[in-house]
Amino acid sequence: MHAYAVQDSTGMVKLDAMENPHRLPAALQAHLGQRLGALALNRYPDGRVNDLRRALADYAQMPEGFDIMLGNGSDELISLLALACDVPNAVILSPLPGFVMYGMSAQLQGLQFVGVPLTADFELDEAAMLAAIAEHNPAITYLAYPNNPTANLWDDAAIENIINAVGQQGGLVVMDEAYQPFASKSYINRIAQHSHVLLMRTLSKFGLAGVRLGYMMGPKALVAEIDKVRPPYNISVLNCECALFALENKDVFAAQALDLIAQRAMLLKALGKMPDVKCWNSDANMILVRVPDAAQTFEGMKAKGVLVKNVSKMHPLLANCLRLTVGTADENLLMLAALEKSL
Repeated sequence: MHAYAVQDSTGMVKLDAMENPHRLPAALQAHLGQRLGALALNRYPDGRVNDLRRALADYAQMPEGFDIMLGNGSDELISLLALACDVPNAVILSPLPGFVMYGMSAQLQGLQFVGVPLTADFELDEAAMLAAIAEHNPAITYLAYPNNPTANLWDDAAIENIINAVGQQGGLVVMDEAYQPFASKSYINRIAQHSHVLLMRTLSKFGLAGVRLGYMMGPKALVAEIDKVRPPYNISVLNCECALFALENKDVFAAQALDLIAQRAMLLKALGKMPDVKCWNSDANMILVRVPDAAQTFEGMKAKGVLVKNVSKMHPLLANCLRLTVGTADENLLMLAALEKSL
């Protein structure tokens, strides 16, 4: 293993981590600064965190009879799920390529991880998923909706068949909607149909990547069991107040998301005209592309001051693939120019 490394982005157009490129408007920065400065930093977090839980439940339109659990980013929630489900011979399963923390959480907790390859076009291989579920009886099955790094939504009928198969064997399904602000649909309207499905989201893609705030919704009894392994005071007063402030100003962040969706459409159109580039449709704030030589193109773009993510070594299906974050209009033009010159 090696520690998680963050690429040095000093002086670069930073388009490697699916961040919202828009800063808070100056007036909101000043207002937030006043609120954070007035917090009792000498005290442990108090009931204010429950105000945030209610605000997030309202924002997400959480169904009746469900509860919500907060984490220091989705990463902590993924780790806590592995800890809570650490029973003898437990298996964590997900499609690959996918978010690296699903497999990492299993490895760190000493659980077995089973990855089921997607098809060549990054769709769910339903037959292979069902066969793996039948063979391994996973304690947790992760389905990212949309997926990272492929940015696509999967077939709803296939998802339902997988959810039902896991439920018949007593496992949990976690629908990971990290990129929900940019997606054309959500699973939230169907989650109440199942007692073994959890829905996880984050405020990182909402526009608060630096705040580290993830949340997970599910039936009250199920969330209560997982909540037993949550560390006390895992959400700082600063995280909490920033998140509440953002939800009070959600229209600002919604406008930013709409801008990024429009920029994504522009990028997809431009990339589609490049003869040496294959791109896949996206429901996230990133676009996966395949180029003739990912390493050479990545280094060429970096030399031109544009930092993207080379994912070509993550999985055989991602051979010669780069992941491009959708940035501002100016950033995207710089990225397109750098890509074209680096092919």
